[in-house]
Amino acid sequence: MPTEALSGPLRSVRVWADMIKLSHSVFALPFALLATFLAARPNAPTVLQFTLIVVCMVAARSAAMTFNRIADVHIDARNPRTQNRPLPRGTISPTAAWLFFLATCALFIATCGLFYWFAGNYWPIALSVPVLLFLCAYSYAKRFTRFAHFVLGIGIAFAPVAAWIAINPTTLGPPAWLLMLAVACWIAGFDLIYACQDVDVDRAEGLHSIPAALGIAPALWIARGLHVVTVVALIAVGNAADLRTLYYAGTACVALLLIIENALVSPCDLSRVNLAFFTVNGIVGLVLGGLGILDILLA
Repeated sequence: MPTEALSGPLRSVRVWADMIKLSHSVFALPFALLATFLAARPNAPTVLQFTLIVVCMVAARSAAMTFNRIADVHIDARNPRTQNRPLPRGTISPTAAWLFFLATCALFIATCGLFYWFAGNYWPIALSVPVLLFLCAYSYAKRFTRFAHFVLGIGIAFAPVAAWIAINPTTLGPPAWLLMLAVACWIAGFDLIYACQDVDVDRAEGLHSIPAALGIAPALWIARGLHVVTVVALIAVGNAADLRTLYYAGTACVALLLIIENALVSPCDLSRVNLAFFTVNGIVGLVLGGLGILDILLA
């Protein structure tokens, strides 16, 4: 339903959700929840632990996305693809955006503190501010380096490691780091695909990206290579964590979905980037996270 067709509080929620792309939480959240269930073995995480992980994920991502929108507002206003975002359009004011950013930061830090309050685990609160700083630093990466795609990948990929640390830091090991590698390569790969839309704008604005530096065709090949690493790392996660059939079925589905994602775009046709970016990647997270968690619960 178009935002203009809504009214009152519902419209406000829709506008804010659009600004921070709340629906894109389906990318990393399933991987964080998979790590949550892996870290809690041989038991399942408690309802409280599960809830705190979800709140931390949504709050941190909302803070990072809001800061990104604030940092890029003038660039977004000059980019035909992004000039209708809420901040450039004036639907949301800069003051409101800053207040929302501070509120989500406070929510994230406070929720991290609850892991210490309820479980005596000080690592989440100790790492909360450094994590926020790293997530926000991504917004400026394109000003300095063509490897901003990897900065984004690493920032988002810390989610499963952070979830593992929050649940049981004493068992942090190869499965968590391999899961981080898989997510980092997955995110960097599809961000490369997404960035192909903005090659001309990036060059005109003096921004750095691999597509702008090397061209669209080489960037798409790099994305394919990163997605191969993603699948290999996911297989290694299953081996290191002693997972079973359902998890590997999920990994096979991810491999197929990534093949489809990369086949949807070409240097001559970027019209299906949004289909590759949101629809396919959303299914990737949900399928692997869902089947992986079910595999753990049925073991």
